[in-house]
Amino acid sequence: MIVPLANVLQPLLDVLEAIIKFLHDDVGFGWVGAIIGLTFIVRLAVLPLSVKGIKSMRRMQVVAPQLKQVQSKYKDDRERLQREMMKVYQDNGVNPLASCFPFLLQFPFFIAIYSLLRGESFKDDVTASGSAGGFFIHSVIEAPTGAELIVLIVLFVATTAATVLFTTAMTPTTNPAQRYIMLALPLIIVPFIANAPAGLAVYWIATNVWSLGQQLVVQRMIPAPHQVALAEPQNAKPPPPPPRKKKRRRR
Repeated sequence: MIVPLANVLQPLLDVLEAIIKFLHDDVGFGWVGAIIGLTFIVRLAVLPLSVKGIKSMRRMQVVAPQLKQVQSKYKDDRERLQREMMKVYQDNGVNPLASCFPFLLQFPFFIAIYSLLRGESFKDDVTASGSAGGFFIHSVIEAPTGAELIVLIVLFVATTAATVLFTTAMTPTTNPAQRYIMLALPLIIVPFIANAPAGLAVYWIATNVWSLGQQLVVQRMIPAPHQVALAEPQNAKPPPPPPRKKKRRRR
């Protein structure tokens, strides 16, 4: 499936290859540094969409009390629950899928980077450069082994888990079960990362680091809205009656 998709994404792959070669040949970065630089350029290019998604998550925090009230009221009627939740979204101008767009947009770049690292043309360029790695990475086009593999797996799992926790913390309506599944996702992907070229792990870790930094900056620039809990009318107690005035007796 990845190979046919890579053929569809060939124009994107050509652009990414040109950028990474420019960073290595003209700017003077090593291959690891060039992949990190490429990652940041990609994230910078999709930054407007990322900010839009974060703003959508902030608006989700505003409607969270209403959603919880609807979920509690219609928990036994899933069809009515879905209708009422969509009504809350529409009334408040919230698109629940907007926060997913930046993550979905990363998928084509991930496939393109994976295909680039496995392509014969790029492998020949890396081999001809005389230095295929950088930092503690032996080669960006070969699968990591030994201590290199352990360090990459630890960094990959830690940064991915931290990104999930930061993202779900900004969306209070996230189901706890979904959060646990997302936290387990890095462990499922570890075997793939371990057998892929080391440059892919570098790209993923750099993406996570950018995401964490972006979340910290956004928290300051776009503060979380104040949530106001909705009162439950059926549980509200009526105010006490005013004191009755005593009638004066006529003498």
